[in-house]
Amino acid sequence: MPLNWKIGGPLLGILVFLAVLLAKPIGVSTQFVVLDAVLWNLQQPDAGIVTQTAEGFTSTNAYLAKSGGALAAEAGNPLTYPVVFVLAMMVGAFLSSLIRSTVPKGERNVPAMYRANTGGFWPLRWVLAFAGGVLVLYGARLAGGCTSGHMMSGMMQTSISGYVFAFGAFLTAFPTAMALLKKEG
Repeated sequence: MPLNWKIGGPLLGILVFLAVLLAKPIGVSTQFVVLDAVLWNLQQPDAGIVTQTAEGFTSTNAYLAKSGGALAAEAGNPLTYPVVFVLAMMVGAFLSSLIRSTVPKGERNVPAMYRANTGGFWPLRWVLAFAGGVLVLYGARLAGGCTSGHMMSGMMQTSISGYVFAFGAFLTAFPTAMALLKKEG
C-alpha cells in the first residue's frame, strides 16, 4: 500500500527541516562532482586532482579548488555527511522498493501508459529517462544548485531561485507529459 500523501508530505517536511537544522540544506548534484573527482583521482593520482597541503585540500581543477578547496576536501575525504546522505538515499529507495512495492513485476520495466504510447521498448524508456534527468540536472546546476537543493531546501528557505526552478520544472513537465503520453494505459 502506498504511503498516503497526508502522512508522507508532513514527514518529508519534518525530515528536510531536521536536515537543515542539524546539518545543512539537502542537495545531491554536487556529490556526483565529488564522486567524479574521487574516481578521477584514483585513475590519475599524479594529476593533482586532489592534493592535500598544509592549509587543506586543493586541486588543479578550478571547480574543485573554488571556495578554498571545499570540493577537493570532500573528494579527499569522501565519507562526509553529503556523500553518506546520497548513499543512504539510494539504499533507502532500494529498501523501500523491496518492502512497499505495489507495482506488479510486468509494470516495472514498461508501465501500461508507456507501452500504449511508445510500443513498450524498455531500453528507449531508460534512455529517455536518463536524457531527461541529465537535462534537468544541467539546468539546475546552471542555476547554481540541484533539483533537490533548489526545490526542496530552496523553497523551504524561501529562496527565489527555489521557487523559480519549481515553477519552471512544473511549467515544462506538464506539457511534456501531455505531449508524450497522450494515450491512457
